[in-house]
Amino acid sequence: MQFEFFPSRTLAVYIGKMFAVRIVAVLLMLVLILQMLDLLSESGKVMAAAGNGQGELLTYVSLRMPQLVSRFLPYSVLLATIITLMTLNQNSEVVAMKAAGLSAHQVLAPLFLVAAVTSAVTFAFNERVVTRSSATLKAWQNVQYGPIPKESAVKTNVWLQDGPNILFARTVAGDGNAMRMTGVSWYRRDPTGMVTEIVTTPAASFANPGWRFSKPVMFDVQSARKTAATADQVYAKSVEPVQVAISKVDADAQPLSELNGSIVAIREAGFRTTELEGKWWHKLSGPLSALLMPLLGAVAAFGLARSGHLFIRAVTGMGLGFAYFVFDNAALAMGNFGAYPPFLAAWAPFLLFFLIGETVLIRTEE
Repeated sequence: MQFEFFPSRTLAVYIGKMFAVRIVAVLLMLVLILQMLDLLSESGKVMAAAGNGQGELLTYVSLRMPQLVSRFLPYSVLLATIITLMTLNQNSEVVAMKAAGLSAHQVLAPLFLVAAVTSAVTFAFNERVVTRSSATLKAWQNVQYGPIPKESAVKTNVWLQDGPNILFARTVAGDGNAMRMTGVSWYRRDPTGMVTEIVTTPAASFANPGWRFSKPVMFDVQSARKTAATADQVYAKSVEPVQVAISKVDADAQPLSELNGSIVAIREAGFRTTELEGKWWHKLSGPLSALLMPLLGAVAAFGLARSGHLFIRAVTGMGLGFAYFVFDNAALAMGNFGAYPPFLAAWAPFLLFFLIGETVLIRTEE
């Protein structure tokens, strides 16, 4: 029996079901409370936009809730681990399992199985739901909760270098030669960097080369004179659509395959991709944090409840779990600054706390 990961199917189903129910309950509690607090802080901004009402508030909730679920699911697994193991310990069920010959790893095996399924579901949920809701929500926030842009992959507040000049677009939609800009401004600068002319237009399209401004308005800074053109004109001839594509890459709003393409395009253009590579790897290591939580919280399962140390053990398990999240965020930030390689920044906290959890479990229980 010592070499069987699941020595008892009945026991595995019993513990696994208990653990899964507590994960869902804790997640619902956290998400509902945090969603309510977030809605209280953002509802004023949503309602400030003309024409917005209750429907827009519900839209905001539907876009924000997937982000909250994705972010706090690992915390829910940690808290559910502590609650489940404390319950089993207080009812002397762990003592009975140990007396029946089960090792500590076998007691925790059903939790690992549920956590593995949770990690897989989290990864799929992030790729299919969270990326799309994040992209839509950020585009909506950048237009101050006005009409939601209908195009996919909309980029907002894009700044581009046109030689010594600057091109700015409030929104950019489309790909390649079909790319379109709205709320466009072009700033002509002299050799000293001072702006000498500002050209604005409500819409611009790619003219290959350059961008065709629809009836632009020119403002001469030195004379403070404004003139309006009667026909379309072409500006920013050195700006290509590929520059727009790589200038605003949001890793949270792109699935793995799309983010990989963005990284390749940026690297070929000669720009730094360390931050995006770290986030690419973290899309894999992040969901696996749920698999780590039963190991870090396992200290709450063992030890006699009558000894009075159960609360201390639960706090220790919770402290290990939250320490992992702190180290994970710190390592990712260090990777963004280039202090760590992207792969190491994403995976080092997971491997470190896996070893810590195994060491604590083996030395104290095995």
